[in-house]
Amino acid sequence: MIIIHHMNNYQYRPRALSRVVEQALRDHPVVVLVGARQTGKTTLVQHLPSADRRVYLSLDDLDLLALAEQRPADFLARAGRSATIDEIQRVPALLHEIKREVDRSRRRGRFLLTGSANLLLMRTVSESLSGRAVYINLYPFVAAERRGEGTVPPWSDVLAVRRAAAVVDRLGAESTKRIDWRRVVLTGGMPPAALARSARERASWFGGYVQTYLERDLRELSQVSSIPDFRRLMRLAVHRVGQLLNQSELGRDAGMSQATTHRYINLLETTFQVHRVPAFAVNRSRRLIKSPKLYWTDTGLAAHLADIFDLATLRSSPLGGALLENLVLAGLRAWAGTVTRATQITYWRTAGGSEVDFVVEAGGRALPVEVKSGTRVRTAALRHIDMFLDEYSDRAPFGVVLFDTGEPVMLTRRIVGLPVGRFI
Repeated sequence: MIIIHHMNNYQYRPRALSRVVEQALRDHPVVVLVGARQTGKTTLVQHLPSADRRVYLSLDDLDLLALAEQRPADFLARAGRSATIDEIQRVPALLHEIKREVDRSRRRGRFLLTGSANLLLMRTVSESLSGRAVYINLYPFVAAERRGEGTVPPWSDVLAVRRAAAVVDRLGAESTKRIDWRRVVLTGGMPPAALARSARERASWFGGYVQTYLERDLRELSQVSSIPDFRRLMRLAVHRVGQLLNQSELGRDAGMSQATTHRYINLLETTFQVHRVPAFAVNRSRRLIKSPKLYWTDTGLAAHLADIFDLATLRSSPLGGALLENLVLAGLRAWAGTVTRATQITYWRTAGGSEVDFVVEAGGRALPVEVKSGTRVRTAALRHIDMFLDEYSDRAPFGVVLFDTGEPVMLTRRIVGLPVGRFI
């Protein structure tokens, strides 16, 4: 298969999530690392400092798969004192045997599981290992991981201060190399595609990814009555990046029933292909929109499905700004997965049409974030952030606009402009 072969053709890049996984193994009997297929889960677990202390068992191995399905106790006997079990979603029933093992001995770091489907959303999974496991999401590469730095965007530095001017002081001291965000959108963060040697090789990989995803993952998780219909829905969903998710409208455009549309969107979410961003929940004087917005996990795959293969097509596409917004969300989610405090990423929109792209909620703070694709920000473009800051002044001391600039800059007394290239 194209995908499997390409996985071993690049040098390992450190992942920011590695230390999170190692700490979780020291704290919990079971750690479940989940994420879309080909985000690098297998590579990460094999490069952990503690990897040599665990037996590695992959359910992609057909002999091991048959053993796990037919004799799960014998399969776990191979695990010894601790094991990494790859692609656990292929044998959901194995979770019951893991639960029994853990209940006999709650020794920390007993099992490290990986899965390419959200076990908590799978109907076939009746055992969630509640109270025994911690779930960690691995997202595609961010730019710093692709460069081999193993870090995530510096949102913690932004949230560490309470004044916009302090953000400039904190981030302005570091030199910033301009990054062409359009190229990053096209490559995405799936390691084989992000590190491909040419656009043709990347397009070939994405084509193989979609085919493998449709032919293997979906058929393992659910009966899809029509693959062409599902593929059409995927393409239509790409053109709604950053928009409110209206499943009735999407189904009508795809020529599907609302029930089928709902099931297909849930499948995309279960396999980590799409992500719904919820609305900011606090309601004071304004009536707020509550429907979620739809984004893709990987912008490279989204661009491929939208037939955007080069910079010229991306520049002329109406999806360009939305894909940049999607790219920023990917960086936000990757960062949020590395911090210990509870963090939520939402958006804010009023019934009157005022909107802020993202609101980062952490530690009692609310940080409004706008994303702009240009090199300049007009004063009129700050109006909605100002409205949010006025409405939630006790929680939101300042706001951020990410745009194509080379250095941090004060846009107003309480709004700071930051280089979008540092946050993707």
